[in-house]
Amino acid sequence: MAVDRVLLDQLYRARLVQLRDRAEAAGLPKNGSVEVLRARLIQHRILPEHDLSWDGIQSMAHQELGETLKVFGIKSSGSHKERRQRLWLHLNFDSRRLTVERLAEMEREKLHKLCQKLELLLTGTRTVLMGRVSGVLASQGHGWGQVKKSLRRNGLPDISSEPLTAVEFRDREVEEIIVVEVPSEPIDFLEPLAAHVIEDASDNLIAGSEKISASARSALQALKGLMDDVERMVGTILNSHGGRWAAAEENLFIRIAQRKGWPIENEVVQTRLLVVAARIAEEKGAKDSVIQAVGATPVSAGRVHSRAADSKAIERIRAKMTHAEQLLAGLR
Repeated sequence: MAVDRVLLDQLYRARLVQLRDRAEAAGLPKNGSVEVLRARLIQHRILPEHDLSWDGIQSMAHQELGETLKVFGIKSSGSHKERRQRLWLHLNFDSRRLTVERLAEMEREKLHKLCQKLELLLTGTRTVLMGRVSGVLASQGHGWGQVKKSLRRNGLPDISSEPLTAVEFRDREVEEIIVVEVPSEPIDFLEPLAAHVIEDASDNLIAGSEKISASARSALQALKGLMDDVERMVGTILNSHGGRWAAAEENLFIRIAQRKGWPIENEVVQTRLLVVAARIAEEKGAKDSVIQAVGATPVSAGRVHSRAADSKAIERIRAKMTHAEQLLAGLR
């Protein structure tokens, strides 16, 4: 992927009138704010051979997404999913217009489409969908929608007439370094749990199910027979996500379950399954943050979980399930 640094530098520093003139000369729409125009010109003039549609973004590798985000002059760190979300938002929305206040005015169909493009759960009321989208906007912060201030002020350093490859362009910037403590003893998150732990998870899944609908009870019974598959899915996700189990991992878990055809259309069923999956992840030694060394296999994370804490963990999970049931009962 070749990048014309001279043109890119000009686009970074250009004002609204200049960007409009360039868009008109290139046969592109000249409507929109300065940042919308800049993103449009970078897409069509700097990266014309790249598929930056939603499907194209979905097919990009992690490193390619980071390099592409840097070409657009916006935040490039984050998980694979966060990078996909940020790039799609930057190319399709004005950050000054896509706000939480604007979300409150959107119809459910538009919010549903936004959730689909942002790879979020599609079930729930309009308020629930709005909450999911606003959560993404809050987590992305100011990472998209406008070029970094240093690039707007000074452009690219050491401009020459020679094109710069994306790899060279990437190396010109200082990478964000995150230091994490990596314990010495590794965890194999794919190691099967003890039989009694799976039995507890199965019991927790259907506990108190007499209070819910017959169809939901039937779905829970079917999922109870898939508990070994649930454990393997959780272990696989933990192993590939550095031992982390958070919202992104839950979303991935649900998407995989949906592809497998599991009966999780009911929100009560889905909530119970996520609670049980979190319980299994906790038993496997999951963490809230990534602690895997780059390239380490198996995951280089220490197991700090103690079997002596089982009773407390079970009490916490049961309390969460009771609270979830109360919330769901209030919505019905």
